[in-house]
Amino acid sequence: MRLLGIGLYLVILLLIGAVASRRMNDLRDYYAGGKRFGFWAAAFSSRATGESAWLLMGLTGMGAAVGAQALWVVLGEVLGVAAAWIFLCRRFKTLTDRYDSITIPDYLESRLRDGGHRIRLVAAFTRVVFVTIYVSAQIDAIGTAFEGFLGWNYFVGALAGFAVVLVYIVSGGFVAVVWSDVFQGSLMLVGLVALPLMGLAAFGGLDPALEGLRAQDPQLVSLWGPDGQSWTSLLTILSFLGIGLGFMGSPQIFVRFLSMRSVDEIKPGAIVAVSWTLLATTGAVLVGMVGRAFLMSPGEGLTEQLGQGGQQVLPLLVSASVPDWAVGLYIAIVLSAIMSTVDSLLVLASSAFVRDYYQKVRHPELPDERLLARSRIVTFALATIGLGIAFSVAALIPGRTVFWFAIFGWSGISATFCPTMILSLFWSRLTARGALAAMIAGFVSVPFFKFVAPQLPVVGDSLAALSELPPAFVVSGLVAVLVSRRDPAGQRALAGVREELRDAR
Repeated sequence: MRLLGIGLYLVILLLIGAVASRRMNDLRDYYAGGKRFGFWAAAFSSRATGESAWLLMGLTGMGAAVGAQALWVVLGEVLGVAAAWIFLCRRFKTLTDRYDSITIPDYLESRLRDGGHRIRLVAAFTRVVFVTIYVSAQIDAIGTAFEGFLGWNYFVGALAGFAVVLVYIVSGGFVAVVWSDVFQGSLMLVGLVALPLMGLAAFGGLDPALEGLRAQDPQLVSLWGPDGQSWTSLLTILSFLGIGLGFMGSPQIFVRFLSMRSVDEIKPGAIVAVSWTLLATTGAVLVGMVGRAFLMSPGEGLTEQLGQGGQQVLPLLVSASVPDWAVGLYIAIVLSAIMSTVDSLLVLASSAFVRDYYQKVRHPELPDERLLARSRIVTFALATIGLGIAFSVAALIPGRTVFWFAIFGWSGISATFCPTMILSLFWSRLTARGALAAMIAGFVSVPFFKFVAPQLPVVGDSLAALSELPPAFVVSGLVAVLVSRRDPAGQRALAGVREELRDAR
């Protein structure tokens, strides 16, 4: 019965890929869907893509591990998504239509008047690196999900899910991605809202849940978290809020804005996207809290009962509170979160190599229609590399969690692109050299603040609690401003930019 639900879900994805493949005529279709999507598709696709496995396996586990403190992630995401749609989307959509851009580097190169392809090359390289890491985190979560729900071998489960997503994304490109995201995003939303309610109904309601959490640790129902009111808790809260920064310029999110048919889609799209984010992320945290309240017993720790970082809480709560016939549906929901991100990231990384490097830098004479087959080959190759990284990490770091594995890739993409994207939309003096320096600084800062900064004396513990994204984001933005202000040649090249930004308001 469980396999029947999974099978139906996978068949629907394959059908989407088959239908979408018939609409693939050129590179514009493969990487931007021909710029013809409405607000519903763009909003659901941006949200399904922006969440990934960390929502179903990671954030639910975070809710189990720290309790109510994880709700700060919800606030950070809602603020980030709202800011992206309300303040950035209209300007970005107007400018990309003006420049006829189909990728983020297309836009940056036109906006910054970069004729030497420096921005395009750095953007392509950094996207391929961090996107491949992020994809590997999703593949890792596929194996973890099959292991938790069905008891499959981790590597067999990862290979099975990987094979399906590869088939429909290679064949259908961006159109398949968006259509599948609408389907998968709907599954994710319904599943995350329903599961904590079913858990409460199965185990006696809200009061027993709160009593169970307080009996384990009173801080589980406090927004301050396990450490109470402390400097470490404050920095941890800021790090949770900072996760929302990644929605304000990440290429995999903003390509959805680029693909909409007009700016008239933005307002209704914002309402749908923010509502989805609030409901789904709150549901994920509550899944973790309800699961911990009713599934943990005294005497053993979190890892022994709910998995590393609590990330098995969702499959365990499903098994305990959902009818057997619906368990397969929840496996499909977990796969939806994973695959809706993997497909988008593979298209993004493929565009970095084929469009931004191979065509624009090496072979500008090649027309778009001659590169469609090559795009599919590169998508397959990058997916295979991501699979290799996932299996390597699984073998070398058995104590990893999906949440922090995914967040590292997310932080890398965000710190590299978001400060530059925000400044490019609001500050007419941002130069190509400033953007280039900012992107490199963000790219380097993420591994520095992740692996090196926590080892520093005095400030190491504080930086570890803050996590890598907020400080890397700040460093990238400061570098962009400082270098741009000291770049008179770059300033002279920005003729007409102020007028373009004024017209895009």
